[in-house]
Amino acid sequence: MIGNWLKTTILMAGIVALFGVVGAAIGGANGMLLALALGGVMNVFAYWFSDKMVLRMYNAQEVDAASAPQFYGMVQELSQRAGLPMPRVYLIDEAQPNAFATGRNPEHAAVAATTGILQLLSARELRGVMAHELAHVRHRDILTSTIAATVAGAVSALAQFGFLFGGRGDGERSNPFVGLIVMILAPIAAMLIQMAISRAREFEADRGGAEISGDPNALANALEKMDRYAKGLPLAAAEAHPATAQMMIINPLSGGGIQNMFSTHPATEMRIARLRAMA
Repeated sequence: MIGNWLKTTILMAGIVALFGVVGAAIGGANGMLLALALGGVMNVFAYWFSDKMVLRMYNAQEVDAASAPQFYGMVQELSQRAGLPMPRVYLIDEAQPNAFATGRNPEHAAVAATTGILQLLSARELRGVMAHELAHVRHRDILTSTIAATVAGAVSALAQFGFLFGGRGDGERSNPFVGLIVMILAPIAAMLIQMAISRAREFEADRGGAEISGDPNALANALEKMDRYAKGLPLAAAEAHPATAQMMIINPLSGGGIQNMFSTHPATEMRIARLRAMA
């Protein structure tokens, strides 16, 4: 636990430091403050309203004890075990097995699962998955990801500012070659750090979910099944809005690429191995 939290802290410090370096190289003091202000406004809005936006993107339908008694009761039991308020519970009519949590804090949280995951997993495995999502709620990971997104977005905006307005805004001129290199590499570096933070939080949610459910093997079995089936079942909303992929317990995107470096999720094999070790 300490290792993952320390890694997240170091990565958060790294992305803030990167912002300072880019500001000094391109935007100067004024440009840096402008980019941070714009990024902050955008992400404060996202922090307060992203849950409603995401649930609408996925056409999620709220359920209760009457409409989905077993699933709702499972989330209720796990919430009590985790010491959390009861979140709102949603179902998404999609074949791909997946789930996510959203909401700005435990008092305003929601958990959602696809109908595909309910059909694929046993009750024990589904319990492990929902415990993972409640661990995200308990760790306030939406706040962490919002801060990371704020600074990463500000880095990109600052790089664009330097490109459009020719460098520093404090009366000095920066080296054009250095500025060009920073403009290209800084947003990539910010994105990589943001994704690394996401991967660290997934490991921590696996650990927290295993603790809440008391059954690490159930979550390991669920990840194994979901990883196998999700690759062959596209999730249209995720493909249309790839920025939401980091919220899911399993990467919902079908595209390939340099997976380990550019993925918001750790390798499933590594996650399963850690859970097996806990058991």
